[in-house]
Amino acid sequence: MPEHPASLDHMLAAWNEPDSSLVRGHLEQALSPGIRFVDPSIDVTGIEGFEINVHDVHTKIPGAVYSRTSGVDFHHGFYRYHWAIHQNHKLVMSGFDVAEIDETGRVALVIGFFGPVPEL
Repeated sequence: MPEHPASLDHMLAAWNEPDSSLVRGHLEQALSPGIRFVDPSIDVTGIEGFEINVHDVHTKIPGAVYSRTSGVDFHHGFYRYHWAIHQNHKLVMSGFDVAEIDETGRVALVIGFFGPVPEL
């Protein structure tokens, strides 16, 4: 059994869903209605805003594969993990997320960072 909520897997499945009509179903399983998704390129609230972002990124990086590239570390309802986006077997972008899970087990907040943590 994974040491993270299934909602994180459903959220990842939305990013990897090739059928745009099925993305919303993954997100409904993954996200709290008031989800806030923040990264260097966007700050949206709500499942609809999240879904629009997924479709927008799919348009910009067609055929991309999204993966979790680390284990999932957690405490006090916060989960962190590294991820990567590949297109045609080439790395497009990597980074890490910190996600907060609500009392229903759904993702309430995602704070994403692109690239590695800067060196001192």
